[in-house]
Amino acid sequence: MPLVSVALCTYNGARYLGEQLASIAAQTHPVDELVICDDRSTDDTSQIVAEFARTAPFPVCFQVNETNLGSTKNFEKAVLLCQGDLILFSDQDDRWRADRVSKTLTFFRENPTMEGVFSNARIMDSNSHPTNRTIWDKVQFTKILRKKWRAGLSYEILYNGYVVTGATLAIRKLVLPLALPFPAGFEELIHDGWLALVLALRGTIGFLDDELIWYRQHTAQQVGFGKQIPEVSMRDRFIRSREEKLLPLKKRADELALMYNLLRAKPELPAEKLVQLRCLRDHYRMRATLPRNRWHRLAPIWRDVQRGWYVFSRPDHWWRPAMGDLFE
Repeated sequence: MPLVSVALCTYNGARYLGEQLASIAAQTHPVDELVICDDRSTDDTSQIVAEFARTAPFPVCFQVNETNLGSTKNFEKAVLLCQGDLILFSDQDDRWRADRVSKTLTFFRENPTMEGVFSNARIMDSNSHPTNRTIWDKVQFTKILRKKWRAGLSYEILYNGYVVTGATLAIRKLVLPLALPFPAGFEELIHDGWLALVLALRGTIGFLDDELIWYRQHTAQQVGFGKQIPEVSMRDRFIRSREEKLLPLKKRADELALMYNLLRAKPELPAEKLVQLRCLRDHYRMRATLPRNRWHRLAPIWRDVQRGWYVFSRPDHWWRPAMGDLFE
């Protein structure tokens, strides 16, 4: 039976930390160790961990960083300290279902070539009351996308957005030499997004339809779904300045360029699967540099419509960005 480690990062999360620790201790299949890296909290986090460690049914390794590392590098430190064959990621403010560990172990046992797995989660509020929404509802990981994922095209899905929530992720430790270091200073590609991309390009990450955790949504969380960009209304499309329209396109092009360069630097990853990422980068660069003259925009827009890049980047309503690029 593989040894199971939990990598948990904390930062001023005392309000909910006790509930999360209790849920990890209550697993039907016990974990073998809990590694907690604290990013210099100023609340009661240290005392809560110390009290929990005295009675925990497994060893608890608690490290306080010398300087504030930020979420991504804090998780990098935590996984490097883990001794288990399997590493389950944990946020400080969620709650695990009692069978999260056992379901994860079953998945890896039944899928020996897989190196990672994630699951769905039920969203709960700041008072631990479950809502009627799941994180897959939020990130729109639909039945169609799940079918595409199972067909081996997970990397295409992740080029357009992140559907893997780190709080539900588990990996085999053996993938760390390939995945490390986690990219630093890349706001849109934190540790979970990076790991998911690397494993998707290897074709070694699967998912479980189960809601294996309760994911807490509240105003104080460091990352989450609360910062989603709202859909631009038709009215705003015609009254906003051209610079305002082009700014997010330029930002997206820069993000895709950085993502491409980071992944291309990993020779173990299949270069042929990175071609689409490069083309998607070029598609956004084209959109971000379209001329003011609408007639001069027609040719490059039509070219990318024919090549399928508008559909690839927005399969549900691809014509909206195409028409916006032409007329705004």
